[in-house]
Amino acid sequence: MPTPNTDTGFDTIAAVDLGSNSFHLMVGRVAGEEVQVIDRLREPIRLGSGLDDDGNLTPAICAEALACLNRFGERLRRLPQGAVRAVGTNALRRAGNGERFLADARRALGHPIEIVSGVEEARLIYIGVAHSVPADDRQQLVIDIGGGSTELIIGRRYQPLRLESLYLGCVSHSQRYFGDGRITPSRLRDAELAALQELEPVAADYRALGWQRAIGASGSMVSVAEALRCAGFVKNGGITVSGLQRLRKHVLELGRVDRLDRLQVRADRVPVFMGGLAIVLALFEGLGIKRLEISDGALRQGLLYDQLGRIHNADIRDRTVAQMMRRYHVDTSHARRIMRTAQRGLDLIGAAWDLTDPHWRQLLGWAALLHEIGLDVAHAQYHKHGA
Repeated sequence: MPTPNTDTGFDTIAAVDLGSNSFHLMVGRVAGEEVQVIDRLREPIRLGSGLDDDGNLTPAICAEALACLNRFGERLRRLPQGAVRAVGTNALRRAGNGERFLADARRALGHPIEIVSGVEEARLIYIGVAHSVPADDRQQLVIDIGGGSTELIIGRRYQPLRLESLYLGCVSHSQRYFGDGRITPSRLRDAELAALQELEPVAADYRALGWQRAIGASGSMVSVAEALRCAGFVKNGGITVSGLQRLRKHVLELGRVDRLDRLQVRADRVPVFMGGLAIVLALFEGLGIKRLEISDGALRQGLLYDQLGRIHNADIRDRTVAQMMRRYHVDTSHARRIMRTAQRGLDLIGAAWDLTDPHWRQLLGWAALLHEIGLDVAHAQYHKHGA
């Protein structure tokens, strides 16, 4: 298998989450098979609202983001390469000038930064949540509403079974339906219907697969749960259908976004609260959720535990590739020869093509190991079957 990019000698690791609504830094100390969080930083950098009409990050938001990454870089300066995993999510996936920004961002942070796909983001979120709640054998639904996307995962213990990422976030939804600060019944219902429409292609499959426990993660879920608690609309924490309906009525009575502080919504969450609430309402309606508990875990915890797995040579992605190789009867010796040849080629041109990040070597290795799985379907056009 491709060599993990984390040295087994690291006793301190860090995760950096460049989200669409905020940037997070989490530092953890490796203690056997656990990670003890020793430091965390958060700054409300709204990349999702910093895209211009052409889909590019504006100079102002780039400057704000780079200043934040410089501060994070000061904290991470003593950590070696490979001990830090930094990822960008939806806003950087969408930004037309994302690669240009990333070149400056990597210099500011002092460590590699990768843009992860929505499905990889969902996988990491699930790992973070699964390590933050008491483990049992119940099938669980995990939901994370970010600034620019919403991730839905069904899994059991530490293994995700179904992963989805929807183009639906609290920043974009708040801007679209509540941008001028007014909260009206028609706007709120329009926001809910738009979220339901985005959810519709996957809702039936998720309900059919089922779950016995629903868990929410990250800012929007935490903010809604906190508003319910402060208003006295729930008794035992979390989010319930009856509590949501009472909260919905209450925000309509308030009528304006700038009055949400009466629900003790944190100041930096006020501008994106209504978009998040509309999405929560739609998820409860579309998936038939009755009650949802809140987890402290999220993407950044998932990044730490994913690194921990690699330290112990237990990268779940390596196991998944190995399982696929067995399932599709891959000629292992031949696949490994292809992998070594491809990686040798990358080593020769990596510096010239700016592909020195070990992440690219991993991806190329996995692709080489799986490049002939289509042969299990047919020899003709096997590369299309494997794609």
